[in-house]
Amino acid sequence: MLRLLLFVSCLSSVTLVATEEPETTLASAFEFWVGDWDLTWTNANGTLGTGTNRIEKILDGKALQENFSAASGFKGRSLSVYNPKTQVWRQSWVDNQGAYLSFTYEVDGSKRNFKIDPIERNGSITYQRMLFHDIEKDSFSWDWMQIQDNGETWKILWSISYKRKP
Repeated sequence: MLRLLLFVSCLSSVTLVATEEPETTLASAFEFWVGDWDLTWTNANGTLGTGTNRIEKILDGKALQENFSAASGFKGRSLSVYNPKTQVWRQSWVDNQGAYLSFTYEVDGSKRNFKIDPIERNGSITYQRMLFHDIEKDSFSWDWMQIQDNGETWKILWSISYKRKP
């Protein structure tokens, strides 16, 4: 009987560890993003675009605030928060061009992916997402992508290289 109780006790410990690990990993999924960043991208006309982004923890470390600024004058802000009860990341984005977007986090292998709800215009459905990938300590890539209707290939609309400021 004692062996059975020890076995059951060990199983309970294993189960607790197994259920806590994914939540911890999910809750810290955007730790890499915190900091001050220099940004570069290629504009549609082939010129080099530059900007900065500062991501900081706010509200007792429970939320992330983004402060994006492009040399062209485009500015945006986002708030991201992880809800441990639902185990879901959410983000709201606003910018100086009047945009407001609401995102939900989606796991895509080693990539970090925020998606918006599908948009329907003139009978066509568009899906959009932002994808964080090639994540290293001091750099990563970010892509704004879309796919229309039942297309099979995501189209990159904007690709930004992030380099951590020294």
